[in-house]
Amino acid sequence: MVDFGGWDMPVHYGSQIDEHHAVRRNAGVFDVSHMCVIDLSGEHVRDFLRVLLANDVAKLRIPGKALYSCLLNDAGGVLDDLIVYYFNEEFFRLIVNAGTRDKDLAWIRPRAAKFDVAVAERVDLAMLAVQGPAARTIVGTLLPAQAEGHGAVMKLAPFSGRVIGTWFVARTGYTGEDGFEIVLPAAEAESLWVALNARGVASCGLGARDTLRLEAGMNLYGNDMDEAINPLESGLGWTVAFEPEGREFIGRAALEAIRDRGNLRRFVGLVLEDRGVLRGHQKVVVAGVGEGEITSGTFSPSLQKSIALARVPAATGDRVQVDIRGRLLDARVVRPPFVRNGKSLIS
Repeated sequence: MVDFGGWDMPVHYGSQIDEHHAVRRNAGVFDVSHMCVIDLSGEHVRDFLRVLLANDVAKLRIPGKALYSCLLNDAGGVLDDLIVYYFNEEFFRLIVNAGTRDKDLAWIRPRAAKFDVAVAERVDLAMLAVQGPAARTIVGTLLPAQAEGHGAVMKLAPFSGRVIGTWFVARTGYTGEDGFEIVLPAAEAESLWVALNARGVASCGLGARDTLRLEAGMNLYGNDMDEAINPLESGLGWTVAFEPEGREFIGRAALEAIRDRGNLRRFVGLVLEDRGVLRGHQKVVVAGVGEGEITSGTFSPSLQKSIALARVPAATGDRVQVDIRGRLLDARVVRPPFVRNGKSLIS
């Protein structure tokens, strides 16, 4: 057990490697109740979110539909990355990171007040992520067959959710595998966990969650981006909606200046070609160009190779070297993700 954003969290329940493989091959469950659920309501909530977030919630028109976005400061730095769900024109839900909970709420509340939007932190809710090729089928056995919405939940498109009884079930995740994230009353979480275990779903901790998300090329806040780093240099340019031009979201002017200046650092994947383990903060040497830095690194259980995400100079080619304890080891530059739906995406 370790402290994680003020929560006592399990690194593993037995074998981190076994938990990783369980998610890639069958199904695993993660307690992600440390994530902060924030409900926003009011007549002008959509207008507020179009100012607050770098991505544009105007894209959300179907109830339950989700959007991934960055929450930026005025300088274009990333305060947090989050998922926003649309329920109706007066109700949206944000899922933000545990370590940024207090900072996010302090940023959101005064700005929401200007739009007369109510902000409710849902401390009464828990959240379980069930991930893996068998995850949705197994969860389906635990949904009331007669309940309104059961069939619709099982047919959900990716990045969509639906209320069923006291649960909100979304087809989202942080592993590169299919599955559901389930927001439910805290009092119901333990019985669901036990029922999942009884159906062969492995209990999984932070260790497997990190190796899975890194294989899937997914950013971790505080490692791969933070307040000092903009999304354009974090592989998150696709989450910034510069169109329409008239939408003045927080951080827009700074991001446009950064974009127009050019020579942006690249955010890439690395595969180590020598023996060793890639770790965060190791120096990346690009011959004749300059230096970069690994932001996240690990040994990939699925690939049996050491992999990393790194921020490197704009002119970086397809080969670099990484300084590991004073030795320069060869690494190949690739485009993340490394693994998706159990399959290697690198040659």
